[in-house]
Formats: sequence, C-alpha cells, structure tokens
Amino acid sequence: MRKLHDIPAGTLHSLTVESDLIAANLLGDPAARETVVYVPHGHDGAGLPLLMDLAGFTGSGLGHVAWKNFGENLPERLDRLIHQGQLPPVVVAMPDGFTRLGGNQYVDSLAIGQWGQYLTGPVLAAIESRFGCGGKGRRGVFGKSSGGYGAIIHAMRYPDVWSAAACHSGDMGFELCYLPDMPNVLRTLARKDMSIEKFIADFEAGPKFSGGDIHVLMTLAMAATYDPDPGAFLGIRLPVDPETCELIPERWAAWAAQDPLSLAPGHLDALRQMKALWIDCGRIDQYNLVYGARRLSRILTDGGVAHVYEEFDDNHSSIDYRLDGSLPVLVNALNA
Repeated sequence: MRKLHDIPAGTLHSLTVESDLIAANLLGDPAARETVVYVPHGHDGAGLPLLMDLAGFTGSGLGHVAWKNFGENLPERLDRLIHQGQLPPVVVAMPDGFTRLGGNQYVDSLAIGQWGQYLTGPVLAAIESRFGCGGKGRRGVFGKSSGGYGAIIHAMRYPDVWSAAACHSGDMGFELCYLPDMPNVLRTLARKDMSIEKFIADFEAGPKFSGGDIHVLMTLAMAATYDPDPGAFLGIRLPVDPETCELIPERWAAWAAQDPLSLAPGHLDALRQMKALWIDCGRIDQYNLVYGARRLSRILTDGGVAHVYEEFDDNHSSIDYRLDGSLPVLVNALNA
C-alpha cells in the first residue's frame, strides 16, 4: 500500500546498460547494470529535465523504489511533490551502483570500475535516447552520504554534463569521517589473522553480519576506491601501519587527494557553472560530516560560488525528507 494512494503515480521503467568501463573491475562485479527510471504521471519524459539519484553506501537505486513502511520511497515522494505543485515534472534515474564491497563513491577506480565515466557516458546516453529528457543544461545529480560525495565530485569533474547538484551529508573531511574507524578495522582484522581476504570471505559466507562489520567493509571499500593496489586482494590496501595504526604518508595522501575539501579549490570554476548547488548536513551527524560541510561551504563562499548551505537538527540516518527542499531547487534551476 502506498502512503498516499489517491494521487496519480508516475511510471517506472528499467534499463540495463552494459559497458567495458565497469567490466574492468577487480571485484568480479557484472558489467551490465540496471537503472530504474521514473517518469511522472501524464508525461512520456520528452522535454523534461533529468535528475540522477546516487544511493548511499549499502544502498542501490533499486532499493529506492521499494515499498517503505510508514513513509515514502523516492517515486512516491516525487509523485507527492509534483501533485502538490512543489516540484515541476522531472525524470529521475536511479542506477544500481551496489558492489561486492557494499557500495560506491561513483568515481573512476581501478578496483571498483570507471563509474564516473559509466554514469556520465553510456547510462546518460541510454536514458536520454529512450525518453528524450535531459540534455545539456538540463541535467542534475543528487545523493546522500556516499551518494552525496558522488554528487559533489561529479559537479566538480563533469560541469559539462551536470548543471545542478545536491550533496546531502556527503563524505568530506576525511580525517574526521574515516580515520576514527581505522583502529576498529585493525582490531577486527586481527581476529582474522590480519587477512582482508579472510574477513571478506567470512563476511560473505554469512549467515548474518553485524553493523560493526559493515563499517569495516565500508573502510575497505574506501581503500579500494581512493588508493587501489592492483596486486592486492580486490585492490584493497589500508593507509595505516597494521601494527601501530600510524598513517603511511604516501597512502593517506592518495586518500586525502580525493577529499572534496582538497578538490574544491581547484574546481571552483566548474562549481561556478552550476545553476544550483545544494549542500546540507545534520548538526549531530555521527560521522562528523557537518564539520567538513561547514568547511566546504566556507571554501565556496570565499571562492564566489553561489550555493545553498543548510544545517538541520538531525543525524546521518533516515533523512530522505531533506529531498523535499533540495529537489525543487535543482529542477527549478534546470528549467530556468
């Protein structure tokens, strides 16, 4: 049952796009991936702006269309906002970016795959060809957490593709959001003979897993994303000494170079091209991301980049309601 069952519902379509760009990964993940595309009620997509939804870690665009108890999935949210006149009609693409390591930062990685190029190349081409939506100046990208990281990085690196972006509680300030987990990662690996391969094999064998193990897996996924080692198991190497947890300068430098706070000063011209740029974070975000968000907003302000920055009284979890604010801003800007 839909939460609001008496309003018009958009239609959902499925596209599967296969590409060598993501076939060349070290995880054994498939090269053909599904994207669910929402088209609003009464439209076939032609001439509408296009948004791409990047799911957070452990998530997938496929999960964003699943039934949700006491709430709305993304298509239901879009139906409501459009029906109430808060959101102009828009096509929304929800790609499945889930990986063997539990998630995706939506950037090019030797280990994970060339996801930045895949999404901005063959996936966009397939969607726009089928539905006649989007096009230059009419595309936006949004996401939360890892998806928020992907959205802000895409705004920096692909300003000729995207013209609006919303980063909700995105990963940034890496020394605050990632480094605090390193001691726990080493303690967990110590119970597996310091073997990443054994940890992942045991994790995949199940039959269930703990929240703590998910956090360890997330750190390993970040290692494979930011500083992959082609000779290591699944490309994973950590940026710390396995015995003392001291930072390995060269390894941590590779991570830090992918931090939005490191990248932003060199991509201000790209960010100035955005018709709309939205950044927000909860004041009590349990991953310390609010401090990075504040720093990024300061960099943007000092660099003359127009943007919306908001903080709200919540943490990192269950904050999809924030889309009620960001999506109308993106779509109205794309329609201008």
